[in-house]
Amino acid sequence: MEDIQIFVERMVAACGITGDAVGLITHAALILIVILLAAGAGLLCRRLIVPLLTKVTSKTEARWDDVIFNERVLLSACSIVPAIVVWQLLPWTFYDYPVMRELLKRLTAIYITVMSVRTVIVFIDSFKQLENGKRTARQQYLYSLCGVLKIVMIFVAVIMVVAIIVDKDPSTLFAGLGAASAILMLAFQDTIKGLVAGIRLTNNDMLHIGDWITVPSAGANGRVEEITLTMVKVRNFDNTIVTLSPQALVDGSFQNWLGMEEGEGRRQTRKVYFDFRSLRTENPDNPENPENPGKQPTTTNITRFRHDIEEWLRKNPKVVSNKTILAKQSETLQASGCCVEIVFWLKAKDALTYEHDTSDIMEYIYAKANDYGLRIYQPVVSEK
Repeated sequence: MEDIQIFVERMVAACGITGDAVGLITHAALILIVILLAAGAGLLCRRLIVPLLTKVTSKTEARWDDVIFNERVLLSACSIVPAIVVWQLLPWTFYDYPVMRELLKRLTAIYITVMSVRTVIVFIDSFKQLENGKRTARQQYLYSLCGVLKIVMIFVAVIMVVAIIVDKDPSTLFAGLGAASAILMLAFQDTIKGLVAGIRLTNNDMLHIGDWITVPSAGANGRVEEITLTMVKVRNFDNTIVTLSPQALVDGSFQNWLGMEEGEGRRQTRKVYFDFRSLRTENPDNPENPENPGKQPTTTNITRFRHDIEEWLRKNPKVVSNKTILAKQSETLQASGCCVEIVFWLKAKDALTYEHDTSDIMEYIYAKANDYGLRIYQPVVSEK
């Protein structure tokens, strides 16, 4: 840079410029050269280095390098290069203006600090792309750690910027923060609690991205879309968003449907109430033969109904045949009729198909009862 400075001064002198104008024109030319060098360095990084690194990472079989060294991270890093060039060349550019040189040097240092932290945050955010819809416990630990790291980086950047502005050693400012630790813990108490709660959630394998959870107290009934240090975002079936704190999930209770979704099907238990007056005994050999009054009946119409419904359910393609299929007598309340409880497992797991299949099966059972002489119980309402 000294050679460039001497060359510029000679060129100005060769142009016949004299007096105070020599210094101004020389500095203007040096500023222009610095701007061109900084812009050239930034353009070189964007047009050559970024495409080259992107091409190299795309040819590897590993996915992590495509995510970590993605274009957004590289472009963010490229924005620092011109500032580094300016910061290095400032002493030779404003050699006759120490005040201006010091001011620009501090501003450039602040810009480099801020953009460096921004690049680190973008780099940390890139880890989200490694998720495959279901966040494992290890991924959640890493995600929580990344959230804390982002906060720490922003905090360090603020201290560094303040140190640059007041021209103090950053270590002196960090040492002075020991007395303010109580205030800092109070300010970041939600973050600290969220970190601990997040670790408890993942350590006990209680929650993952994509899980279907139900939290009645918060009106949440849907899929977990995001888990951070301070919130768990749930999208309900009506597309409303419910935001919960990890601490609330740990301290309270919630229902996770993961076990059902990973199993073979969803369990269904339904009750059908029959009119007591429609129950009758019958002889399966000749149930309608009045000429055989001496033969004692061996079964009832409701018993035959239960057995036939169980057999029909086993053959139903919507039902898991190797799971429990049962039609049994349940506790009977005289005011509600004779109760038959039907237990089966549906193959459908999503809410819409599940509800349709359940309705189809129950509607068939209601209609089929008439073939056995059974009447669905209906309370009689007296007209006044």
